[in-house]
Parts: sequence; structure tokens; C-alpha cells
Amino acid sequence: MSEEIHEECGIIGIYNGEHLTRNVTMGLYALQHRGQESAGIAIANGNRVRVRKSMGLVSQLIKDHDLEKLSGHAAIGHVRYSTTGSSTLANAQPIMVSCKWGYLAIVHNGNMTNAQDLRAEMEDNGHIFSSTTDAEIILHEIARAKADTLEEAIKMSLAKISGAFSLIFLTKDTMYIARDGFGFRPLSLGRLKDSWIFASETCAFDLLGASYVRDVNPGELIVINQRGLRTTTFVEKPRKAHCIFEYIYFSRPDSRIFEHSCDKIRRRMGKQLARESPADADIVIAVPDSSTTAALGFAQESNIPFEIGLLRNHYVGRTFIDPTQNVREQKVRLKFNTIEGVLKNKRVCVIEDSIVRGTTLKLLCQMLRNSGAAEVHIRIASPPVSHPCFYGMDFPTSGELVATAMSPDEIAKMLGVDSLGYLSVEGLRACAPGKPEDYCAACFDGEYPDYIPASAKNSCS
Repeated sequence: MSEEIHEECGIIGIYNGEHLTRNVTMGLYALQHRGQESAGIAIANGNRVRVRKSMGLVSQLIKDHDLEKLSGHAAIGHVRYSTTGSSTLANAQPIMVSCKWGYLAIVHNGNMTNAQDLRAEMEDNGHIFSSTTDAEIILHEIARAKADTLEEAIKMSLAKISGAFSLIFLTKDTMYIARDGFGFRPLSLGRLKDSWIFASETCAFDLLGASYVRDVNPGELIVINQRGLRTTTFVEKPRKAHCIFEYIYFSRPDSRIFEHSCDKIRRRMGKQLARESPADADIVIAVPDSSTTAALGFAQESNIPFEIGLLRNHYVGRTFIDPTQNVREQKVRLKFNTIEGVLKNKRVCVIEDSIVRGTTLKLLCQMLRNSGAAEVHIRIASPPVSHPCFYGMDFPTSGELVATAMSPDEIAKMLGVDSLGYLSVEGLRACAPGKPEDYCAACFDGEYPDYIPASAKNSCS
């Protein structure tokens, strides 16, 4: 079981413009951190939709398929990490079906909380599935909708779905973009000359030289075809519920998330953590890479020098793991290394973005001690993760979350450190822009903004 937290995927869609396949794959490179299990694209040319996908990274997709031979006026792309459905090519996206409206492809970011119930009802009525993903359930719901147009079918179907979803659909001539009514997952609209671009993070716009226009609104459906761009609302919710973990961990710091700079918010979190839980230390270091920005904020607020004490290896593959040795320890040592000259005889304050099980952090703390650190103080730039997530993060069951079974003092003892401090829920919400109630922090406080069916709860009990 990995200590790392994963989110389901990253999506991109481009309507109009030159070099579509190249631009979509370039955008997927920018979103690669959101999913490394599979990658795929679909492209429409007015007559048909063609799909190409591969297991592994975007580079493998390019290696497996001659994408430059695909031409068209609109394309969508996907990188996947599975929170629902196994890691197989059948579950890789885009997924495409043929229905009464012709060929329809979909890319999806999020997690449907009523997916099991909908799938069971469909199977009872004779539906046959080729994958185990939420995305295929959405396509089945659209295909069976008693509607006169595809747009109407999409609206009717999305109104039945609970949970988190950011979606892009592609037909032979039209693109549809939708975001759930709470706006759990980020989805932004950009512009590049004559092209409209949609992406999970704006770092994809930067790579392509596109300009950020705005976020896709919660509950909004955007329709783009040769007649232009049109927008409508398919559902309205009483509040927003942006996933606050996007600021803590998922998103790249150079992205604009929920209309605001991720880097700026993470620095605020680090500064607030320093005010709430100061450390008597000689240096501040980060667990790279997601904690680096918060560590800079902590160091600045504390007037303690920031140093690079841990290095991360980004090129470790599974083939290096020796099953006869301690697998978890091997993975940590392959992934991280200490800089002894920085750590020796120093009181070290280590900034980490979150603790899930604590197993990786425990090994890292042992490595810091072995490198001569006189004291090790852990500061977490988020509150204790004490509840499972139903909206697209692969948080384990409640029983596997260390914060549900142990107090901070007990966790510090388990980690073998001199002290442990967390950012408070109130402090976290104060760092996020807008109203505190605009964010979902259910993994910290257990307050789920959307209805959670019993079937979903049972899967995370």
C-alpha cells in the first residue's frame, strides 16, 4: 500500500486550431502528475471519432501510436490514476461508444458516489459493460435517456449523478464540457488564437502558450461546435465544495486552481502552520516535491533558514524492487536520499503536506537520524486526515488512516520524532480564498457536502 495520495486523473480538450494531436499530448504532459497509469486521446474530424490509448505514461502513448497521422478539428485527452476500476487498458480513457446519437467519447475526472447503485440497476436491466469505470456508466445513462437531443440527454443524465465529476464529451462535430454542481474538481477554460482549450489545470495552458479565460462554473454545461460556444446550467447546488486538497497536494504550484494561484495558497498554509505550531529548529526542509512551497512559507514566517535536506529521485521504476527485501523500505530509499552535510548536528524541522498512514514518513525520519540530525520536528501543512474521501481521492479506509487510531503525540512516538504539529482545520480554511464554506474538507472534518449512498460508505468502511 502506497503512502502517496493519488487523484483520479487529468483531462484536456481542444476545439479548433492547428496541430491538435500534438497540442493535446503536450497538454497531457503538463497534467502527467495527476495520473501515470494510462493515457489516451480521441480526435474528431466531422465524420468520425478515433481513439488511441496506452497503459503507462504519455510518452508510451506517443511511442505506441503514430498520432501525427490523426487529423481533425477537436480532440480530448486523459491521464489516469484509478480510484475506481482496475488498472487495465479497457479502463483507460477516452472511452467511446456508439449510440443513437452516433459515436460519443468521454474523459472523466472525479468519482461518482452512486456509481455502484446505477451500475447494479443497469445490469439488472440487461446492460453489458466493457470496463469498470464511472465514465462508462455515464455513457450508458446518456444512451438510454429518453431525450430528443444529445444535449438534453447529457443534462438529464448528469442530473442523476452524485459526487464529483469534470467531464468532456466528444462527438464527430461537437464538444460538451460539464462540471458537477459543487465544483469538487478543477476545470478551466483557456484560449489560444482560434482554439478553445479546457484542462484540469492551467499549467497545461502555459505549456501551450494559451491564456486563461475563466473556470468552468459548477453545474455548467458548455457546448462548442462550428456555430460557436454556448453555455447553459444543468444543475444548481446550494453551495460550492471545491476540494481543498487540490491546494495542499494534487495541483502543480504553477497552476491557477479555483481561480487562484496554488503557489500563493500553499505559502499561506506554510506561514499559518508556523504561527500555529512553531518549531525550535536550526533549519527547515521539505519532503519534496509537493511540500516545498509550504516549507518556504514556514521558513519565511519563522525566520529559520530553508535548506535542501532531502532529494527525490523521479526516475524510479517498479522493476528495481527486490521482493526478497523490505519492499517499502526499498521504495523509500530509491525515491529519497538525504544530504548529510546539511543535516548533521542540526535541529531539523521537516515540512510534509499530509500524513495518511505514516509509514513512509517513519522511514524518512530514520534516514534523517542516520544522517546525523540532532532533533527531528515534523510539521504537517494540513490537518489530520481522519475520514475517507468519496469524491476522487484514493484515501484508504478509516481503519488505515493513522489519525483515526492515534493522537498526535502517539503518532510522533511512532515516527520517532521530537515533536509533531498539524495545521488546524480553521487555519487551513482561512488560507483558502473566498468563503470557508466554498471548500470540501470532509477528509479532515467528516462533513460531506453531498449525499453519500450506503453502497459507497460500505466500500470505505
